Parts: sequence; C-alpha cells; structure tokens
Amino acid sequence: MVTVTPDIKDQETLPSSVSRSVAVDQLPWHTTPFPGIEQKILLRDEERGLITALIRMAPGARLPLHEHADVEQTYVLEGSLADDEGNETTAGNFIWRPQGHRHVAWSPKGCLCLGIFLKPNVFLD
Repeated sequence: MVTVTPDIKDQETLPSSVSRSVAVDQLPWHTTPFPGIEQKILLRDEERGLITALIRMAPGARLPLHEHADVEQTYVLEGSLADDEGNETTAGNFIWRPQGHRHVAWSPKGCLCLGIFLKPNVFLD
C-alpha cells in the first residue's frame, strides 16, 4: 500500500477502495529534526511525496531555510506562524506557497497547523 496513515494498525488488510477514518487524537506526536516541532502524519504517499500533517510548534520554534518542491498549504488552527517575508498567519487563517518558494518559518508564541505538502520540503541549511 502506497498511501497510508502511519501508526494505524492493520490498514494493509483493508481493500484499496474503502475510506480510512482516522482517530487523530489516538495518533502519536513524532519529533522532527527541528527542536520544538512535532507532527502527526495524517496521510502519506511515499511514491508521490504527498504528506498531510498536523504540525505543533513550541513558542520560538523555527524551520530553517527551505524550498517548496511543490505547492504547500497551511491552515493555522491555534497560535501563529511567521516567516521572513513579514507574514504572520494567525489562527483561523490560511497561507499557501508556490513551488520553488524559499523561506524561513517560526512560531512566535507556538502554533498548531494543518499542513498539506504535495512533495517534501528541501532544507537548504
């Protein structure tokens, strides 16, 4: 199976054509290589590179300079997400970035975001 929700047991036994209901509160948070940033992967397709994730950033946590290999979409559920272009996207708002866009991102006071990445970011630092 190419498209999965990691951390769900026995999903490989389901027929490929049925819906997958995900109990998000039961998924574990996973650390990332970046201090203060954790994620719950809701959907991953390793063949295409697609990832949909809840991303939790502690106050002051930063993502170093990176480039988007394809469109990124982010909906801020709690807190705010800032970038080096002067944007600060607050709870209830949405930001998207085109393929090839490069930036640094951080959360001034912490945040919870839903991120949809058509392909994984390329980190440049």
